[in-house]
Amino acid sequence: MLYQNLARPVLFRIGRGDAERAHDTTMRWLTRLSEQRQARNALIKLNRLSAPVTVCGIPFPNPIGLAAGLDKNGVAVGAWPALGFGFAEIGTVTAQAQPGNPKPRMFRAKQSQAIVNRMGFNNEGAQALAARLQASPAVDCPLGISIGKSKAVPLEGAVDDYLTSLRFLYPYADYFAVNVSSPNTPGLRQLQDAGALRALLGALHTEGHRLAAGRPVRPILVKIAPDLTEPALAQLLEVCLDTGVAGVIATNTTLGRDGIVPSEDAVAAEPGGMSGRPLTAFSREIVRFVHRETGGRLPIIGSGGIMTPDDAQAMFDAGASLVQIYSGLIYNGPGVVRASARRYRKSASRHRSASHA
Repeated sequence: MLYQNLARPVLFRIGRGDAERAHDTTMRWLTRLSEQRQARNALIKLNRLSAPVTVCGIPFPNPIGLAAGLDKNGVAVGAWPALGFGFAEIGTVTAQAQPGNPKPRMFRAKQSQAIVNRMGFNNEGAQALAARLQASPAVDCPLGISIGKSKAVPLEGAVDDYLTSLRFLYPYADYFAVNVSSPNTPGLRQLQDAGALRALLGALHTEGHRLAAGRPVRPILVKIAPDLTEPALAQLLEVCLDTGVAGVIATNTTLGRDGIVPSEDAVAAEPGGMSGRPLTAFSREIVRFVHRETGGRLPIIGSGGIMTPDDAQAMFDAGASLVQIYSGLIYNGPGVVRASARRYRKSASRHRSASHA
């Protein structure tokens, strides 16, 4: 309530007409929190709820994570566990530093609880992120790093481009998310086609084993678009299983605009990917499809439209092993993180009690 009644109105006024200004202000606050060790550690003790789960061989303090896109440059890695998150995914980062698309490029549809963005992987590059993480104190939760293709690199050079990011960042990630599904980099989604995806994932798998040098290999997950047809998605999942992918993240933003209320048609008309409440049921059904299609062989991180603890629990019920929050944090504040972890813990406890009865 404190966030919704005090912080959110301030941030939304700052970002009136340009939501990215509010985003930048928030990141400055969180960067300062990340750098204040005593305050950060006190908040971790206060806010992080224990609901441990192990996925892809990684022990997570709780299964509620930060989705990629909020902390592209890893400037606030210490703040995310202080807000209660059990893990955080930073990026998407590219091998080459790039400014992203022209501004304005982020828009809120407040009545619809949606965000439309066309950021375009604006980031400082993989080498800069590696240097920052090397200099940072130990992160108090598992860290995923989302890697994508540099805009200036043609599709035929995509494999080497992703490999460059993997090499720079391999020592710092608990897992890697391969972003081939953002709608905001021209041609990127073509990498979801079976042949291109097989080549990319095969190369990342081989290089990951080389970089591990006998130590545990970092899991690689694939982030998928919500706009794939079921046959295309089934083919993508077959490639993932064939190439040793550890899991999938479902889903990225959508090009669709279903769920935007008519009074916000101006936001709906903006090009880019949409996240938030309109994706809730859609992403959940894709998670359900992936779980059914793979027979549970691929762990799923559910992402997209998780705005409340009930939304998070519905993702778990659909087959997700972990969930990620982004728009829910923007609209409902950090309280949704702890409440979702508490909801999961209660459900897991009831399930264990029923299985022992």
